[in-house]
Amino acid sequence: MATSHHETAGVQTPLLDDVVEGAVDYKGRPVHRSRSGGWRSAWFIIGVEVAERFAYYGISCNLITFLTGPLGQSTATAAENVNIWSGTASLLPLLGAFVADSFLGRYRTIIFASMLYILGLGLLTLSAVLPSLTGSDCQKINQSTSCSSQFQVLFFFFSLYLVAVAQGGHKPCVQAFGADQFDSSDPEECKAKSSFFNWWYFSLCFGTTFTLILLIYIQDNLSWGLGFGIPCIAMVLALFIFLLGTRTYRCSIKGDEESPFVRIGRVFVAALRNWRTTPSAITSEEESRGTLPHESSEQFKFLNKALLAPDDLKENRKVCTVTEVEEAKSVLRLFPIWVTCLAYAVVFAQYSTFFTKQGATMDRTIAPGLDIPAASLQTFISITIVIFVPIYDRIFVPIARVFTRKPSGITMLQRIGIGMFISIISMVVAALVEMKRLKTAKDYGLLDMPSATVPMSIWWLVPQYLLAGLADVFTMVGLQEFFYDQVPNELKSIGLALYLSIFGVGSFLSSFLISAIDDATTWAGETSWFSSNLNRAHLDYFYWLLGGISVVELAIYLYFAKSYIYNRAGTV
Repeated sequence: MATSHHETAGVQTPLLDDVVEGAVDYKGRPVHRSRSGGWRSAWFIIGVEVAERFAYYGISCNLITFLTGPLGQSTATAAENVNIWSGTASLLPLLGAFVADSFLGRYRTIIFASMLYILGLGLLTLSAVLPSLTGSDCQKINQSTSCSSQFQVLFFFFSLYLVAVAQGGHKPCVQAFGADQFDSSDPEECKAKSSFFNWWYFSLCFGTTFTLILLIYIQDNLSWGLGFGIPCIAMVLALFIFLLGTRTYRCSIKGDEESPFVRIGRVFVAALRNWRTTPSAITSEEESRGTLPHESSEQFKFLNKALLAPDDLKENRKVCTVTEVEEAKSVLRLFPIWVTCLAYAVVFAQYSTFFTKQGATMDRTIAPGLDIPAASLQTFISITIVIFVPIYDRIFVPIARVFTRKPSGITMLQRIGIGMFISIISMVVAALVEMKRLKTAKDYGLLDMPSATVPMSIWWLVPQYLLAGLADVFTMVGLQEFFYDQVPNELKSIGLALYLSIFGVGSFLSSFLISAIDDATTWAGETSWFSSNLNRAHLDYFYWLLGGISVVELAIYLYFAKSYIYNRAGTV
């Protein structure tokens, strides 16, 4: 082995302690700290994700405009379809992460997902130009001109969900692979990993800003085919960038031990089988072995029953080790946090749907003959993040560190909670602005003129977008770091997929709420809150409802966050 190390080193022989434990290169050979990983590899991976997010947001941010425009869907139906697609795209990373962690590895999964992504975007581009190729007749539907045939609609949604499947394999693996480039056992690289999540999100939002400015203008004013084709080119570039860094990457070694899914599953099965076991038997066994339970053993005590064999066995032997039980608890401990973040995800789903439809009714003139696309206001979310992530990382954290004595300034759960509180404020502001918009429409006699521009500047919407961006600085980045850090080492991709699944389920919940409220108001003979004529709709009621739900869920979140026990370094 020493000879092979010397041969791969070339002229210079690496020091033995330069070898990174638990990592290999793309060919399975040992990697050396001086020539692999760290920021040199991370920047390649960040570049890949910037290009991928450019492509993804190029589709998602203005999707509701395409559905209500060329496809001729109603506002409520389009919002439901956007939420369902977004939810599916955010849940599929659970499958992609499982495939990566159990079979292919992150490196190969990223490559395969990228190729599928390119195929999906290519077909999506083709579906957008079908009317012009086939010469389809156009008709007026819901104040929009629809030129789509049934075949185009089916082809479009097939391509759209193919993109969702590809994103499911790409998204959880790229970020986990980026974090893998930093060795937690090395003090300097461990510190760099903490900053990685901040700069990761900063870079993503920096790239997204150009998406929202460039692509949305092209889609609204030039061509949907071109607007979908550019993201396809971006994904080709993303794959090229990723392959450029191949020789510098560190790939985690899959150990010979059992799959973590098997270990965790066995703990739950053993605990269920031993449900009659008394706590005193477990305590006696631990004391006799000199392995007293630590603080986390007080949580989810029913899993401690997995430590003993069933009562009907003569030999009082352990079925699962303490480490395996604690590993199962660490995963179960995430569930209350996951659930109590769903309201934040429902609020998040509104940024690319109803916020955009609001803006489309308002005065969007920024210069004579030049109107700003309504979806472009999402740029302010990205701009806020680009500005405040460096402030958070370089100013807020050092100041907070002085008072809390914590390396990260505040805990991950405190960071998440602050963002959830800010998102509540954003909903309150959004509701107040919508009330003013409706009053303006009424004052000018525009209630029954849905195509008329409400004489109220679109810049009134900027504060709610800024607050949304500030909330993301705290909650989104905090969730990424939390779910990566608090899962077993072999499940890092799954951890990030769990974070993404919050927004997937949140999108489905948003779709369910919209559908239920739309049906209820129609059944009662009232105007729908989500009427295609937004001057008669009541988005303000919906925003107040989401604000109230968020307040309740924040209170529950604080209860669970206060009692949460963080995994100790090296335990999981």
